[in-house]
Parts: sequence; structure tokens; C-alpha cells
Amino acid sequence: MASVKTYSLKGKAGKAITLPTQFDTPYRPDVIKRAVLSVQSYRRQPHGVDPLAGKKNTAQSWQTGHGRSRMPRIKGSGTSAANKAAFAPGTVGGRTAHPPEARKVIVERINKKERRLAIRSAIAATGDKDRVTERGHKVDSVPSLPLVVSDELETLSTTKAVREVVTALGLELDLMRAIKGRRVRSGKGKMRGRKLKKPKSFLIVVGSDQGIGLAARNLPGVDVTEVHGLNAELLAPGTHPGRLVIWTESAIERLESENLFM
Repeated sequence: MASVKTYSLKGKAGKAITLPTQFDTPYRPDVIKRAVLSVQSYRRQPHGVDPLAGKKNTAQSWQTGHGRSRMPRIKGSGTSAANKAAFAPGTVGGRTAHPPEARKVIVERINKKERRLAIRSAIAATGDKDRVTERGHKVDSVPSLPLVVSDELETLSTTKAVREVVTALGLELDLMRAIKGRRVRSGKGKMRGRKLKKPKSFLIVVGSDQGIGLAARNLPGVDVTEVHGLNAELLAPGTHPGRLVIWTESAIERLESENLFM
């Protein structure tokens, strides 16, 4: 198992620690993608039409012998084309063919062992500089990957303090990439509560949140989570593994001592 140095909030190297076995997991982008899509599927809201839409009428076909088509016609309205019943899709005033149905199952489930493998594989990818760079992160100034810092990071309570640590650890370029990368979405999504597209910056993984969650939440593209709350989407946003991650020492310890995701 590999070992890495830990860093203080000033960016100075400290003691070396051994990485847990999760960082030795083989790279499985196929499993990671399945796990991310499964997480995203739980956020979709079912939608559909009324099952009786277009069918609340007295329509009945005249059958043959009247010189008219056999499509259903509303009783008492004669042969007017505007009154053709909705039982026949594709006609004037007709019902929709194959409309969206709220009863459709849209949740994509994944096996427990497969989900855990995806998380372990995504964790291992965060320590590979080539994959992190390929994902678009700016890591030239980052001292090492995976980046492990002291537990003092968990107690920061102001955004200013977090920005100072980010600068000291060489993460400022990646944060600026996320800040400058915000743009207006093309298409109708602008009218549906999704006006901006925002790049993802680094993820902060802590053993316990003692204030860092509130302090870092206003930084564009930055996410904070406790180590037991990790999932495939946090580690591989958009199904693309190799996210830039800051680990605290206690997060690494809990990952190993509690044998998480094994």
C-alpha cells in the first residue's frame, strides 16, 4: 500500500501516512457510471397525464355501411370531424398516443456490492494525477495526490479562512476555473430553474463536519461531505471519475478503521 505526506493548513508537509486498501481498487469506469446514474435517478420526479385523458366521452364507431370511416364518433354530434372521439390517436381532437405515465418506474437500482465497488474505484481514481488532470482539474500547484491535510480544516468557520487554505495548498487555480466557467445554459432549461451551468471544483471529505460545511458552501463548485456520506456522484460528477479531493486525516482513518465501502 502506498503512503503519502500530510499537509498543514499553511501548505507545509508533515508526517507520512499509509493509504487504506480502498485506494488500491482497480479502475472500473463502467461500474462507476452505473452507480452515478442510479443516484441521479432518485432525483427525477415522476410525471404523466391523467389515465382517462381524452376518454371521457360517449364515442362509439358507426361501423360499416354509412360511407364514413369506422373511427369512434361522439354520440349526438353527427359526422363533424372536429368531434371525432379521443379514442383514436392521430385524429382531430384525438387523444395522445403513448403519453407519459406517472406509474412508470424510473429508478435505476444497482446491487449493493456493485455500488460499493464503484465508490472504491472512484476513490482510487482521485489519487491518480493523470485521471484528475484528464477530468479538467488544475493540479500543477497541488503538492501531492491524494491530498491529505490536518484535521484543523474541519473546524474552519469562515469562507475567508477556507480561501486562505485553498491558496496555501495550491488549489486556487482550480477554484478560479470553476468561478470563471459559469455560463448560461442553452435551450429551454433557462426557463425551468436551470439557468446556469457550473463546473465542479474540488471535494472536501472530512471525518466529522465541525463548521467546514457552512464555511465552504459559498465557494462555486466546491462540495463538502463526511466520509461515510460519500457516493459515486460526489466522486465522479457527470459519471466522469477523477475528481480533485481534499481528505482530512480523520477521514482517512475512518475509511480504514470502519472498513467503509468494503
